[in-house]
Amino acid sequence: MKGEKTFFSARNVTFLAVLVALVVVLQVLGGYFKIGATSLSFVLVPIVLGGLLVGVWAGGLLGLLFGLITLVYGITGADAFTGYLFAAHPVLTSVICLGKGLFAGLAAGGIYKLVSAKNRLAAVFVASATAPIVNTGLFILGAFCMMGTISELADGQSVVYFLFIVCAGVNFLIEVAINLICAPALYTVENLLEKRVHARG
Repeated sequence: MKGEKTFFSARNVTFLAVLVALVVVLQVLGGYFKIGATSLSFVLVPIVLGGLLVGVWAGGLLGLLFGLITLVYGITGADAFTGYLFAAHPVLTSVICLGKGLFAGLAAGGIYKLVSAKNRLAAVFVASATAPIVNTGLFILGAFCMMGTISELADGQSVVYFLFIVCAGVNFLIEVAINLICAPALYTVENLLEKRVHARG
């Protein structure tokens, strides 16, 4: 009961509401942030922050929301790649979309909780890198379960090359870089603001 009260404190609910809004906005507008033809994905940043600032389940909840938006985009045709996979494997595609987001958030929050007992700064960086690694890793593992469809999309290329280089490749590296830069910076800013609030109180 005490844990429930702590989780649903005014601070946590406020942070979670802001982070939910950020996940929605960043996922919906994700296609507008680009370097050349490569989209810059900032959506994992608030997911990581949820895991760091509110807790493991908050990270998982935000990750699940991210996966749900991705799935809806696929079902409605807004995301052609996800839509193609969903048309061929609706159940598996749904599990992959929801699962990779959920576990990316849970993993980030869990890793932070584990490592922060020894070194809080290191924990922030490790957790920030964990989310894109889990997100991309689970997508690739899931994609190998629908080899026939992926082979059609690869259009003559090696499936391994298509998944690791074309689908993940640069996007994955950029996601890791964005998380390593943004998440610790935002986390530091939040801590400074919280210390100032406590000092005034």
